[in-house]
Amino acid sequence: MAEEKHLALKREMIEKCRRLEKMGYFIGTWGNISVRVPEGFIVTPSRISYSVIEPGDFVTVSPEGTVLAGHRVPSSETEIHRAVLNKKPDVGAIIHSHSPYATAVSCLHQTIPVFVEDMAQIIGGAVRTTRYVPAGQHKKIAEEVANTIGEENAVLLANHGVMCCGRNLEEALVASQILEKAA
Repeated sequence: MAEEKHLALKREMIEKCRRLEKMGYFIGTWGNISVRVPEGFIVTPSRISYSVIEPGDFVTVSPEGTVLAGHRVPSSETEIHRAVLNKKPDVGAIIHSHSPYATAVSCLHQTIPVFVEDMAQIIGGAVRTTRYVPAGQHKKIAEEVANTIGEENAVLLANHGVMCCGRNLEEALVASQILEKAA
C-alpha cells in the first residue's frame, strides 16, 4: 500500500526523468528530481537507471532529512533538494541536471544575466553560480545552493551542473529548458 501513495506523481516523475535523459540533461543516473508532498518531498533514488525505475523506487524524505518511506537510498544530492525546499515554500518541484551548455557555463563561475524575455518570466532573475565545492561534500554543496539562490528559480552549481525549480514539475522542466537555451 505504501508504494501506491502518490502513484500518479511518481509516474510523472518517471516520465520527466526519461525525458530529461533523452534531452541529454541526465546522463546515466546523474541528475535527479524532487517534488514537494504534504509529508516532505519525494526524491529519485540513488544509482537506479531511469530506464528501469519504478514508482516503488522513490524515497520520501521529511523537511528535516529523515527518510519516511522507500526501500532505496535517496539521491546523493537529497540535501540540495531539502535546502531549497526548506528555503523556498513556493517551490513545488526541483530538477538537478547536467545539461551541457548550462553545466559548461557553471565552470566559468559567472552569472547568466537576464537577457531574454522567457528567462525573466520563468526564471525570474539572473542565474548566479555557487562557490566551488569539491565532489562528495553534499551538505556543503546544499549550503552553497541555499545561500546563492534568491527569488529566481535557478542556480548554477560551480563545476557541477544546474538546479531549476518551479511550482510544479512541468514548470521546473520549462525553467531547465530556458536556462539551457540562455546558456
